[in-house]
Amino acid sequence: MGPRFIGLSYLLAPQATAPDFGIPTWPQHDGAAFLAVKGVRDIATGLVVLALLLTGHRRALGWAMAAIAFVPAGDMVIVLTSGGPAGTAYGVHGFTALAVAVTAGLLLRERPSATTRTATASPATSNPNSRAAERQVRPHEVA
Repeated sequence: MGPRFIGLSYLLAPQATAPDFGIPTWPQHDGAAFLAVKGVRDIATGLVVLALLLTGHRRALGWAMAAIAFVPAGDMVIVLTSGGPAGTAYGVHGFTALAVAVTAGLLLRERPSATTRTATASPATSNPNSRAAERQVRPHEVA
């Protein structure tokens, strides 16, 4: 809950929250500290996606992508409410949010293939020497 609370506090009361982070309440000079914070969070988000992708946790990746779709959607709202260009808000951030959400949806609705199901079947059903296989009556035998 910590990061969510902190994130909400930056959205709802940025002037009051910024000093707790250790940066000025308003960007000074070129605002590099604020951009560096954004960069670190973008890298961390990418590393989470990469870790889930490399370890084959496709369903968890789908849920992570669904949550991550909030980032570009939030960026779009921030650009629009800050008087930024609507083309950038919708064309960059809105499109990215849509692409991430669609990817999440595809990952979450994905079902295992027949070979995956066969490979992960329980030993009792896939092992010909199991008791279940021994109980089968062959057509030419009498039970």
